[in-house]
Amino acid sequence: MGSAKKSTATARKARIEEMRRAEQSRERRNRILTIAASAVVVAGLVAGAIVLVQSQSDDGTAADGKGSGKGHFVTGSDGVRTWKGTLGRNHVVKTVSYPMEPPVGGDHNQVWMNCNGDVYTKALNNMNAVHSLEHGAVWVTYTGKAQKADIDALAAKVKKTPYTLMSPDDTQKDPIMLSAWGHQRTVTGAKDPNVDKFFEKFVQGEQTPEPGAACTGGLGQ
Repeated sequence: MGSAKKSTATARKARIEEMRRAEQSRERRNRILTIAASAVVVAGLVAGAIVLVQSQSDDGTAADGKGSGKGHFVTGSDGVRTWKGTLGRNHVVKTVSYPMEPPVGGDHNQVWMNCNGDVYTKALNNMNAVHSLEHGAVWVTYTGKAQKADIDALAAKVKKTPYTLMSPDDTQKDPIMLSAWGHQRTVTGAKDPNVDKFFEKFVQGEQTPEPGAACTGGLGQ
């Protein structure tokens, strides 16, 4: 009789210990789940804060889509138009309205157009091309009024010149134009001596905000 009671007590004690261990195990799991959930929430809050900060930073002064700065062109005796005023340099995600076409600077997309002698057959996104100008590139643009012989000759020149790019732009006012950061001019054709002069002065010239920055590894067409 006593032995039976002792056996029952022992079994009961064992079940209690087993239940206690199970409860402790459940508590540990619950703590782990709570910590994991808290970590996810915190991570989400941090990510949200980062996105908010980046968004504010990316938008910069271009919150209204007009981050190109204010100013005007002044034409020098050499025919080069120089932008007098401010040119934003923020990386933005919104579309920027530039006060000149093609643009010669201003807020722009964080990805540049490849400009290692790249010749494009379609119009470019100005916001990517402006980033190329920031890296010291010269951008050759032309309309449908430009002569094919001039287009071919200019394309050949661009292809052998690092830190240059070329593309059509039917919205510009003249058939052939050359642009660099803060500078621009019209030329009459590929044989115009001002083409070489512009290249020599502005390809990685003193106007470059980020000299030596890459012209590869960006956006191609």
